[in-house]
Amino acid sequence: MTVKVLFVCLGNICRSPTAEGLFKARIAEAGLEAMIHTDSAGTGGWHVGNPPDPRAIKAAADRGIDIRGLRARQVSEEDFARFDYVLAMDEANLSDLQALRPRTAQCQLKLYLDYAEDTDETEVPDPYYGGDEGFLRVLDLIEQAADGLLADIRKRHGVG
Repeated sequence: MTVKVLFVCLGNICRSPTAEGLFKARIAEAGLEAMIHTDSAGTGGWHVGNPPDPRAIKAAADRGIDIRGLRARQVSEEDFARFDYVLAMDEANLSDLQALRPRTAQCQLKLYLDYAEDTDETEVPDPYYGGDEGFLRVLDLIEQAADGLLADIRKRHGVG
């Protein structure tokens, strides 16, 4: 059985590809690449086909994570059936996902930071209109939730 995780933000060029890349690295460290699949998408379609924001690429690379090969796509109704976890970066995207989610969908639909134990933050802020420090903050928050998500997958799905 493969557990599938989808990270979602607004345009799929900053937060969600960063989360995808970082979580892929955590999966590889744990030796679970064959058991957990990740992807990312945006609720909006403005950047479909584009690589992540250069600032996101640099911030991730500075921590040893390569997200250059990722390409933006828009979330679809089918994603709710294909993925076990659909994780929004903020409340606005969660609301958009709840409106799009089919009634029969069984996936875990929640905020990504619900898995973070060491923060009072509930949302990963959009760094797009800010400076480089915003991308570093995004990485810090995403990193805090990665271990909690991996622990939940292990417990809920008996992985690894």
